[in-house]
Amino acid sequence: MARRKKGQPINGWLTLDKPLGMTSTHALARVKRLFDAQKAGHAGTLDPLATGVLPIAFGEATKTVSFAVDGEKSYAFAVRWGAQTSTDDKEGEVTHTSDKRPSEGDIRALLPRFIGTIMQTPPAFSAVKIDGERAYDLAREGAEVLLEPRPVEIADLRLVDMPQSDTAVFEADCGKGTYVRAIARDMGRELGCFGHVIELRRTRVGTFVEGDAWSLEELENEAEAGRHLDPDGPLLPVEMPLTGLPELMVTPSDASKLARGMAVLIRGRDAPVLSGLMYATCQGRIVALGEVEKGALHPIRVFNLG
Repeated sequence: MARRKKGQPINGWLTLDKPLGMTSTHALARVKRLFDAQKAGHAGTLDPLATGVLPIAFGEATKTVSFAVDGEKSYAFAVRWGAQTSTDDKEGEVTHTSDKRPSEGDIRALLPRFIGTIMQTPPAFSAVKIDGERAYDLAREGAEVLLEPRPVEIADLRLVDMPQSDTAVFEADCGKGTYVRAIARDMGRELGCFGHVIELRRTRVGTFVEGDAWSLEELENEAEAGRHLDPDGPLLPVEMPLTGLPELMVTPSDASKLARGMAVLIRGRDAPVLSGLMYATCQGRIVALGEVEKGALHPIRVFNLG
């Protein structure tokens, strides 16, 4: 006899506002326990120093995590000039110092060099793997960590404030794999003054935005009141990360075929021109994510929402 899974079969997404000082894994565990969910995962790790948007997937929504992870991300962050640290943030040991401080003009003149596709070396204290080991584990053990530069995409980088001569506040929109700590480190080197991140907040992950984020305290209050699963509560649809893809509404008969892994023909006058990834829904529920080829939708992932 199969062992019954612990927890409730909850399906959907939640936008968590991760608090300062907590790991993403710990935040996920807290939320999973609050919702008494059988299965949960998060999309895109945030450092303990960082706060902000941490999308959490429950149940069938975990099948769309990769689409959330691949989405463009937005950050607000503050940089302290005059020192570089081992971790590229305020948690690390100071490794280099400088008395020089950049002017607003110096910073604005530099920004275009950090926009577009650039080569970036990840911080030594990062989740990048080296021969199967996480870089931060090796760095904590005192090993020399040598990471290769890799291309990353930065759509925009904006200077929004200079509250003190040694502090600048930025906003960035960037692609998967970009490290904000590395942006701060590299700007400091280019400006000849060194720099490290002192505050970091993620404001967007693809379709998940800061305005929809719930704090742990708010979620605890909702769960205690029994409102956390209400239709107007914190849960978002399973297909939330797929909103950039075309939606195909199918009949119950075709939905049944897709659920069994069978391809279905796309009917209607637009059928011949459709191609690529799209998701199918039936009576308001997502049924499958698939690839359209030669007028038929071939399921890649099937969703079991009852």
